[in-house]
Amino acid sequence: MWDFAFDAEDRGQIEEWFAHPLPGHTEMAVPASYQDLSTDPAIRDHVGPVWYQREVRIPRGWADDRVILHFESATHAATVWVDDVEVVSHSGGYLPFEADITDYVHAGKKCRLTVRVDNRLSFQTIPPGVIVDSPDGPKQKYWHDFFNYAGIHRDVWLYSRPQAHIEDVTITTDIDGDDGIVTWSVLSHDADSLSTKVTIFDAEDRMVAEETGASAQARIPSVHLWQPGQGYLYEAEISLVDGEQIVDSYRQTFGVRTIRVDGTRLLINNEPVYLTGFGMHEDHQTIGKAHNDALMLRDAACLEWIGANSLRTSHYPYSEHVLDYADRHGLLVIDETPAVGMNMGLGGGIFGAQGYTTFSPETINGETQKVHAQVIRDLIARDKNHPSVIIWSIANEPESETEAAENYFRPLFDVAREADSTRPVSFVNVMLAPYGKCRVSQFSDIFLLNRYYGWYVDTGDLDAAERHWREEMAGWASENKPIIITEYGADTMPGLHQIPAQPWSEEYQIDVLQMNERVFDSFDAVVGEQIWNFADFATTSGTMRVGGNRKGIFTRDRQPKSAAFHLRKRWRGIEQ
Repeated sequence: MWDFAFDAEDRGQIEEWFAHPLPGHTEMAVPASYQDLSTDPAIRDHVGPVWYQREVRIPRGWADDRVILHFESATHAATVWVDDVEVVSHSGGYLPFEADITDYVHAGKKCRLTVRVDNRLSFQTIPPGVIVDSPDGPKQKYWHDFFNYAGIHRDVWLYSRPQAHIEDVTITTDIDGDDGIVTWSVLSHDADSLSTKVTIFDAEDRMVAEETGASAQARIPSVHLWQPGQGYLYEAEISLVDGEQIVDSYRQTFGVRTIRVDGTRLLINNEPVYLTGFGMHEDHQTIGKAHNDALMLRDAACLEWIGANSLRTSHYPYSEHVLDYADRHGLLVIDETPAVGMNMGLGGGIFGAQGYTTFSPETINGETQKVHAQVIRDLIARDKNHPSVIIWSIANEPESETEAAENYFRPLFDVAREADSTRPVSFVNVMLAPYGKCRVSQFSDIFLLNRYYGWYVDTGDLDAAERHWREEMAGWASENKPIIITEYGADTMPGLHQIPAQPWSEEYQIDVLQMNERVFDSFDAVVGEQIWNFADFATTSGTMRVGGNRKGIFTRDRQPKSAAFHLRKRWRGIEQ
């Protein structure tokens, strides 16, 4: 629990709220989104900064170490003070940041931590948005179709490390016959006089390889591969040593596996794989986008029950705890940046122009592109060692049919491939840029397509929907690249039953899925189906949304709709 205060007039920095107890503060849980923890609509609709504060005691045993303050995420921008000193500022709501606070604290003593978190978006943030003035105060306008939850959504850590320490490690793997080849690159700080030693242990904690060198390679005989559904993990113990003395050590789990695109096939360990699963959201009642291990386990249990082997972190990087779970259990992950809502031809996932030009000097521009590039680098830096991550998605449903879009995205694909050459790179194509019109898909290793035939187009006419879907799919399939359908489906009110089936009924949701499945099964280039969405989730209010987005196969409290049993039969062969 932290002290918490709203700053609707943005006075906190001028009045130096970090220098004393927050005025008029209440209590706030961390991690949590703050919007749904009150019954006050002004809190749910708050635009601008909020402040968090608490006292922390630095452990006495850390007197000789560096003291680090680490945030797993704060949405969307944060500034942090230790007592009266600003120690770090960060923009980007779903990736970690940290500060070395050694010079401002004392072992055994207390310090005051203050965090200013701002939920405002602009055309130079990822995701974008604008602040609109109104007689009732500022309003946040954004174009992503999920609620703009904000706050400290994930854990905050205080930890120590020695002056000479390991800063980063990159592990890549390959297969040679029955053996695994493990290559690493270790980045250290203030360690010029020290040696780097890497020892690899199997899942039973038996040593299987050992080598010396910050950049080196080892062979694991008779390797146990990481595979879909079988998340076998090795662990590398990286040590900085001075003779026989260990100065610093870090343990990094990894899986030995390869990923490769071969024509229309997606290969893991040189075996073709077909993805079944969902686009998902970090979205739960009350806590919003906060990570919670218990709720994660419920989601995982639903995925296993229905037969899903994959998920997309739509539309932002998920908590690292989710990727750790996916690593251990062999789940396949399409890892996505927060670049969503970059299409003024769409309104929150619903067709309708927004009155702006997507790419222009006044809207999404070169500064946005620099921010976007850094987000791609930061995402890959965080998640590069997770074997579960098999594809990088650098954006969801951006404008991609224009020359401006082509010029914007071309260098971003280069950024992703420079940061990681071992995984396919893609983006998610939207229906406004169908086959033959999209100018960005040429850069993708795999086509990721969102299509709503039978819902947003050909609504209620599934014969026409299937015909039009087949016509477009034939074009994409001719390109000799794998295709994953990353969104398809229909809004469905649980409990609404109709014969004959009509939109919004549970029967119609099943009919839409079956129509899509007939199309998928007709094209060998389709290597995955991920339904939108795993569960109902919160959005902004609107006439197209009934208590949020209702395309979930599960309700928001993770109970199955009728379509869940249809999918369980398709994906697992189980009737009930």
